[in-house]
Amino acid sequence: MRGLEEEFIPSTPGKFKDKTYYSVNRQFHRCFASTSTMFLWALFLIALTASYWSFQSFMDSGTRYLSSTWGSLHWEKQVRDSAQIHRVNGISVLVTGAAGFVGSHVSIALKKRGDGVVGIDNFNNYYDPSLKEARKNLLNSQNIFIVEGDINDMRMLAKLFDIVTFTHVMHLAAQAGVRYAMENPQSYVHSNIAGLVTLLEACKNANPQPAIVWASSSSVYGLNEKVPFSESDRTDQPASLYAATKKAGEEITHTYNHIYGLSITGLRFFTVYGPWGRPDMAYFSFTRNILQGKPITVYRGKNRVDLARDFTYIDDVVKGCVGSLDTAGKSTGSGGKRRGPAPYRIFNLGNTSPVTVPMMVGMLEKHLKVKAKKHVLDMPGNGDVPFTHANISSARKELGYKPATDLQAGLRKFVRWYLSYYGYSQEKSVK
Repeated sequence: MRGLEEEFIPSTPGKFKDKTYYSVNRQFHRCFASTSTMFLWALFLIALTASYWSFQSFMDSGTRYLSSTWGSLHWEKQVRDSAQIHRVNGISVLVTGAAGFVGSHVSIALKKRGDGVVGIDNFNNYYDPSLKEARKNLLNSQNIFIVEGDINDMRMLAKLFDIVTFTHVMHLAAQAGVRYAMENPQSYVHSNIAGLVTLLEACKNANPQPAIVWASSSSVYGLNEKVPFSESDRTDQPASLYAATKKAGEEITHTYNHIYGLSITGLRFFTVYGPWGRPDMAYFSFTRNILQGKPITVYRGKNRVDLARDFTYIDDVVKGCVGSLDTAGKSTGSGGKRRGPAPYRIFNLGNTSPVTVPMMVGMLEKHLKVKAKKHVLDMPGNGDVPFTHANISSARKELGYKPATDLQAGLRKFVRWYLSYYGYSQEKSVK
């Protein structure tokens, strides 16, 4: 065995290596080796951490894809589950504009009686989107799935019809509002005309074809002075672009019924109001301004005649919508080809009891217990009409439609909802 002293014997004859040199050199190599090892371990740990987070990010992205992206496996399951029918002779309905005012109410009514319901809505910002989100949460609580998308997206519609054999389509998606058409006319053409055609194309190509019920409007009566408004009256004098797009919709749907055998029912709504309503409607904005102490603008017609509307409570309109679905009759086309005549119907859904706008304001004052600050002005040329009044005899006969809520009772229910939703107490509203 070699002694420790032999470590210092020169390896080359004639040369001598000093002990101190060897000791320092050895310590340096040991330190360097130790540092290199630690450095390699550090690199390894960094790489491992990076790999973990990359994998986690990938998994999170995958989870988001599976849960929210249209066309994903989880998305398809949500659509199928929502479309399941839970009653004998039930129907499966695609509701467009499902996060809207009428759409949300109709969706819930159908779901509660056991029908399959799948909604679609683009959640645009025409009015406060948070209200639509709140309605969406309400629908989710009823196990109604809402697809976020545009009805102009043909690929998405084709996918929905591929996943579910819808028996009916309740088409309520539209760009609403008479006055806003003067600011953004393109949005009305995009939604009310192009969107309608896209949806009809999807329905035409479906096999079997669904029956279609869709929302027209009392606005189509335009400048017609004959009262009450009947479905057989002239509708070729629209007073606004909104009315013109709805009139165009009636002509377009008639064409698809005639050529492709689609069963189509058009509903002319008359000033629908109630809980979860649209903030752009007069009764809604009046309530907000009265509570906030702000003045409201009340328009009047020619010769200082008060404007009047056939206000129709939401629950009554829902009954008319559901009755239209139940009596729609089947489409007769197959593979985009008409096999025979199919039903084509148009109904007024109103209350038949017009009330002047000043009278409506008085009812709000009574329920809110606050006096309104009113500015009375002559009606500008913005597309509004001086009055609406529905003849509902056809809907009563064919649908069993019978409105049961007058404006006084309906506004009381609306005010109760408004105070609750926006966090007002009755004491707060009095101040």
